[in-house]
Amino acid sequence: MEISQVLATKFNIKPIYSQNLINLIDEGCTIPFIARYRKEMHGSLDDQTIREFADQLGYLRNLNERKDEVTKLLTEQGNLTPELAKQIDDAVTLTEIEDIYRPFRPKRKTRASVAIAAGLQPLADAILKQDNDDLVGLATPFVDAEKGINDVQGALQGASDIIAEIVADDPTARKNLRVLYWPRASITTEWKEDADERKVYENYKAFHQIIKFIPAHRILAFNRGEKEGALKVSLDLDRNGLIKVFNTLFGQFVKGDSEQFLPEFDEHSKLKLPKNIDFSSLTASAFVAQAVVDGYTRLLAPSLEREFRAELTDKANEQSIKMFELNLKPLLMQPPLKGKTIMAVDPAYRTGCKIAVIDPSGNVLDTGVVYPTPPQNKVDEAIETLSAMIIKNDVDTIAIGNGTASKESEIFVTKLIKAMAPRKIQYAMVNESGASVYSASKLGAKEFPQYDVSIRSAVSIARRLQDPLAELIKIDPKSLGVGQYQHDMPQKRLSEVLDGVVENSVNTVGVDLNTASVPLLTHISGLNAGIATEIEKYRNAHHGFKSREELLSVNKLGAKAYEQCAGFLRIPNGKNILDNTAVHPESYPAVEKLLKHFGLTKDDITAEHLNSLLQKIEAEGVKKVAEICGVGEPTLLDIVVELQKPGRDIRDTLPQPVLRSELLGLENLSVGMDLDGVVRNVIDFGAFVDVGVHTDGMVHISEISDDYIKHPSDVLTVGDRVRVRVIGVDLAKNRLSLSIKQADK
Repeated sequence: MEISQVLATKFNIKPIYSQNLINLIDEGCTIPFIARYRKEMHGSLDDQTIREFADQLGYLRNLNERKDEVTKLLTEQGNLTPELAKQIDDAVTLTEIEDIYRPFRPKRKTRASVAIAAGLQPLADAILKQDNDDLVGLATPFVDAEKGINDVQGALQGASDIIAEIVADDPTARKNLRVLYWPRASITTEWKEDADERKVYENYKAFHQIIKFIPAHRILAFNRGEKEGALKVSLDLDRNGLIKVFNTLFGQFVKGDSEQFLPEFDEHSKLKLPKNIDFSSLTASAFVAQAVVDGYTRLLAPSLEREFRAELTDKANEQSIKMFELNLKPLLMQPPLKGKTIMAVDPAYRTGCKIAVIDPSGNVLDTGVVYPTPPQNKVDEAIETLSAMIIKNDVDTIAIGNGTASKESEIFVTKLIKAMAPRKIQYAMVNESGASVYSASKLGAKEFPQYDVSIRSAVSIARRLQDPLAELIKIDPKSLGVGQYQHDMPQKRLSEVLDGVVENSVNTVGVDLNTASVPLLTHISGLNAGIATEIEKYRNAHHGFKSREELLSVNKLGAKAYEQCAGFLRIPNGKNILDNTAVHPESYPAVEKLLKHFGLTKDDITAEHLNSLLQKIEAEGVKKVAEICGVGEPTLLDIVVELQKPGRDIRDTLPQPVLRSELLGLENLSVGMDLDGVVRNVIDFGAFVDVGVHTDGMVHISEISDDYIKHPSDVLTVGDRVRVRVIGVDLAKNRLSLSIKQADK
């Protein structure tokens, strides 16, 4: 089946949409561009689905490449048969291909390869037929001291080794056993207390659970504990599972009643493997059965355990990456705090709190250092210094980093606010994860060469409150504190997914072409760091862009890049009002036709004049009007939405940042209190919620909803406003337990 047809079936879309998507991807179109400006070609799929489509396209192409490689290798070896060729052609996963090739793959030295080199393959083949029980007679001609086969027992041992490897490499056997393993295999862990002084893994000292029920975060915990030497992790089958395994293998390789050949088990239902077997006393079927048991226990079971552990890890990684992805987008899409002059306080003890003040455009107005925290405790002096700075710069909002000494800094800020009364000042706690990474980076040094790293960090905290997206994209997403086990995941895959989230977020919002930083422009569809730098050079030389069309005059920015990026770049107060919308320049003629058709002009592009336009279009017929304008129906409807509010920021519709003026501490809370909070992180077993007490409270998945939910992300995302009830306060451990379902709504 053609790849386009396979993908059409998998994603339940029309075959033509599947082929169109493949063509667009191959042409170098970006996911944001395809999702936003080629809806007619794929049926208005969202960007996430298109990314999954692109991933699957890559997988299937890799699969076909591997099929060709294996076919070529088998041909060169002289092992390709029509049956193998058909198996390769029918394979739908890379695992199937590797299973087919496994028996023919060149191996390192094994017991079987040694036996084969000694000429024992014909003996193994003869015994496998199981039509002659005279094993001594079969083996005697193969005794050859020069080849290391000193007696009949040695010859039969070699034949057993060969059969054991045949069993372990057999594609059908492996496929059948995978089916048996998934519902029955369990992971068992043993805790090495002496290697885990902090007792991090004590909960897993005697853990046992069927693998298909183990959540992703637990798999990753096992892996980390095993890596740190604190856990011994094994994959096991119970007695019934092992019996099914051997019956399955015997049914494939052993002739006769397989029940009589089942191995014995000890009191713990573990296999009792015999030693020093006298092969010459066995029938051919018993010999093969014994070789099957050896092949399973020595080769196949360890191989399957490695395979299943790897598969479980891959799935756990994908689940955790998915959670990272789900948490990162709402973090990036937090609404900006517009029109505010913000003072940032980057907390510290001995070295003092670093201060930075920025204007509504993000420019630095003032900086300084005060010492209101221990050990200096110069509170009065700090209030005097910052009061003067607030008045001088007309500050109305304070951003406090949530790192070291943030609690003491928050207490100080509330005193500062009271001292400034009746002047109204509010503050917000800002997650400073990654701020130090940015401040010490080449980008931070390039943006603020006149400041040291501590002041740069304060500037970053202020800008995070002012425009989270523009600031957070400067930092490696893995440093933003919204995932778990991120350092244990495959970094290439994690980076690919998170870069996709950043790209989607930036392009969903769009950027001001005349003010966007080079890092922000770099994430725009079709642009890279080189072109973004050239854009900055051009606007500096020409005092800004007056129209999108000017982009074609930028060095290194060709027609293809222009097609991909133009719709995501905005020019407020430009020559053409459409340049401040998400309408792509290729659709400008369609806008002209639309306005003309309804007796309007560009001067009428305001909400007041266009509120009824959609109703008029629907009354006349969307399809008919789209044909008049020369565009598809989805594009026409997108155009109308954009015309109603030029320059709109999709983030403005989201809940604004939480601003406070009074302090609330963990010691002020008691069980039964209801509070308003903001979701800061969603993980597999719950969510962390900020209720303004410095310590984020934990809402376990069981306390999220009265209804059954499979995962916290089904109902919660980062940035959600929630009402919670305090169900536990532990001052000694600085822990707060919350419930959403128990809170009064």
